Amino acid sequence: MRFCPKSTSPIQIQIYPRSSSLQVRAFAAGESPMANSVRVAAAQMTSINDLAANFATCSRLVKEASAAGAKLLCFPENFSYVGAKDGDSLKIAEPLDGYIMKGYCSLARESRIWLSLGGFQEKGSDDSHLRNTHVLIDDAGNIRSTYSKMFLFDVDVPGGMVFKESSFTEAGKDIVAVDSPFGRLGVTVCYDLRFPELYQQLRFNHEAQVLLIPAAFTKVTGQAHWEILLRARAIETQCYVIAAAQAGKHNDKRESYGDTLIIDPWGTVVGRLPDRLSTGITVADIDFSLIDSVRAKMPISKHRKPAEFWKSSALC
Repeated sequence: MRFCPKSTSPIQIQIYPRSSSLQVRAFAAGESPMANSVRVAAAQMTSINDLAANFATCSRLVKEASAAGAKLLCFPENFSYVGAKDGDSLKIAEPLDGYIMKGYCSLARESRIWLSLGGFQEKGSDDSHLRNTHVLIDDAGNIRSTYSKMFLFDVDVPGGMVFKESSFTEAGKDIVAVDSPFGRLGVTVCYDLRFPELYQQLRFNHEAQVLLIPAAFTKVTGQAHWEILLRARAIETQCYVIAAAQAGKHNDKRESYGDTLIIDPWGTVVGRLPDRLSTGITVADIDFSLIDSVRAKMPISKHRKPAEFWKSSALC
């Protein structure tokens, strides 16, 4: 299955140095990652209300990521579609075995790359609701895992728009972590980022090593909170964070804050597109030895209080 390409805008690639608190080492696109590491990429794009155009952009980004040696490419929330008016997303919502997702499965299989599809409009339990579903596809084109967004964006953004995602979206209830060649992945979506208890569960109860946080943050909230929240989640869980972002104006009513990031377990940004409005990818290595080192030197998993401690503690 193929969508017809319509977009030919230039794509920007940023390949970042691999870093830790002890060393910095640059790598080239054709170089193999060092032992005990694997190369990943995160995409930034401006999705619109055109399934074919968005698929064409994703296809180009997959080719760029493969050429850079990445084995996993993470796309942002709403990668396949952003509606121009209320109700558009409901109209195009499909089950996971539908036409749209089959195209992305074929793309992963043909390119031999894993895809993290950050927020797909999956058909819900009735015609008035969908699920905002993060789909993980392996390099054989098989769906390995799905996660439905748990925390829904029902807010009146100061200086911005009023959003009520729950009016058309069913909230997920299940925490999802999955084993992969890139470590144990904790799977989330966008507004989940503001709820640290989810990420604590993923790290300490589900043994996540890498947190996937695709998003379409608003410009107002992104400017204020995006990077600081992402770095906080990385630091407090001692996990890598891969945060693929929507960027720029999708239409006259909607604009996203672009700043696609890859962050290491020490909280250091190791991948970033320098232009917040560009379409492109950033590439970095997941270094499993760094995860082990950070966790060994600061063993917060051993220092945490059990749930029973907090239940028995009395307020002064």
